[in-house]
Amino acid sequence: MATTKQVQAAMRNVKKARAGAQKKRSIANLPAKTRTALGKQGAAVCQAEAHRRTLAQDPPRALRRGQAPQPARPLEDGPSRAELARALRHD
Repeated sequence: MATTKQVQAAMRNVKKARAGAQKKRSIANLPAKTRTALGKQGAAVCQAEAHRRTLAQDPPRALRRGQAPQPARPLEDGPSRAELARALRHD
């Protein structure tokens, strides 16, 4: 998990990159293939966030009843994808 200092530094970097991209139009000057990939990646993140919010508002029936099976997590070296997403979320 990222430290507080690392998160703050990442946020500063994103702000600077966004300002630079608006000023220099660096995204517009990228190849079409790269721009398409960036758009698809952003859309996937938005869709995942919307799905997460929907589940938070109305959990599946099995979860409401407490009958949902607990998945067995395989042994691995690092955090799961869900744990990474949870750590990177800033809401």
